[in-house]
Amino acid sequence: MISFRSGILVACLSATACMDTAPDVIIMGELEALVPPLGEGSVWPGLSTSGGRVVLSWQERDADNVWSVKTAILDEDGWTPAYTVAHTTKDSEFFINWADFAGVELLQEDMLVAHWLVRGPERGYDYGVRISRSTDAGQTWTEAWTPHTDGTRTEHGFVSKFSMDDGKVGMVWLDGRDAVDRDGASGITGAVALRYRSFDRDGVPTPEVLIDDRVCDCCQTDAATAASGPVVVYRDRSPDEVRDIYVTRLVDGQWTEGAPVHQDGWVIPACPVNGPAVAARGNDVAVAWFTGADDELKAQVAFSNDGGVHFGEPIRVDEGRPLGRVDVLWLENGSALVMWMERRTRTGEILVRQVMPDGGLGEVSLVTATSAGRDSGFPRMIQDSEGRVVFAWTGTGQARRVRVARTSEAVR
Repeated sequence: MISFRSGILVACLSATACMDTAPDVIIMGELEALVPPLGEGSVWPGLSTSGGRVVLSWQERDADNVWSVKTAILDEDGWTPAYTVAHTTKDSEFFINWADFAGVELLQEDMLVAHWLVRGPERGYDYGVRISRSTDAGQTWTEAWTPHTDGTRTEHGFVSKFSMDDGKVGMVWLDGRDAVDRDGASGITGAVALRYRSFDRDGVPTPEVLIDDRVCDCCQTDAATAASGPVVVYRDRSPDEVRDIYVTRLVDGQWTEGAPVHQDGWVIPACPVNGPAVAARGNDVAVAWFTGADDELKAQVAFSNDGGVHFGEPIRVDEGRPLGRVDVLWLENGSALVMWMERRTRTGEILVRQVMPDGGLGEVSLVTATSAGRDSGFPRMIQDSEGRVVFAWTGTGQARRVRVARTSEAVR
């Protein structure tokens, strides 16, 4: 088993007990290592869950330098075999990037949706998104298609997918078609944009929609579905190079104009490669993010109780040297569990702590030590149907492969 630094995470017996104080009742013990069917070359995990199943996805490189997107499902009977979604071929070479990687999510009943990135003929940052679906738990996949229709030799990536009430699957991505001239030359004339498209169970797509025409070039997006509809978060980019976290909502079929979750005022003339995370439960929405405003690095979270229309003041969660790479999920007692990475003298750490919307903070707990560099990627977490939290990350050094662990008890 893998022990937390504090030995345990902290949680509340009830939301009422936490309204005016920090969480104060211990409910979780140790982490137990899980053994999914991973290869030695596995990296960059993703997690999703639905109906008692946890879906793990990753990318994997074999001895012949062939990259694959793979997935496996954990249920009460254990892990399914690892199924291959796609792999590199002579005519379809993957775009490989530590921050912009493939993912598989269970988004509608019995439907897995996968995305990955494929290089274009210009190579470099000429790459595009491919989408495929499976209705047999990942054993077979539909022919891949491309959601962006511009045909420019530019970057398209940082995809987030989400379920919709009408049975469709929605997706957003960062789109570089207007960041270069129409012939695909390298002279920058515009900015990367945030775009949206949806499709039904048969894969029939709706038209593309432009949400925001100027966003940060290479920070991850994230999405969640609140009771009032989908909520998308991303890092904006103003003409003055302010790169704060913004939120947009799908209301009556239209995306609202992006608005800041909080006006940090982080001016940075380059992409920090550090996107936000969002979780929704009913109309309660939690957004976690990293900022370096005023030359002070912070990992923080803010809460909304109206579906993402308004947010409270941010609550800082880090211990003073955050690297960001955040994730967030809601717990049963009304608190959020926030995960981030922290820099230490010779290494990095993946940390979690519980946060109440009123500002109450639980103890910081260690998930694992890891590299502070890019090789450790972006850790992920999710809660299973029994309330246990599942963590996934890329191990580093001689242990470089995806690692998965789960709390031994429910976190309520």
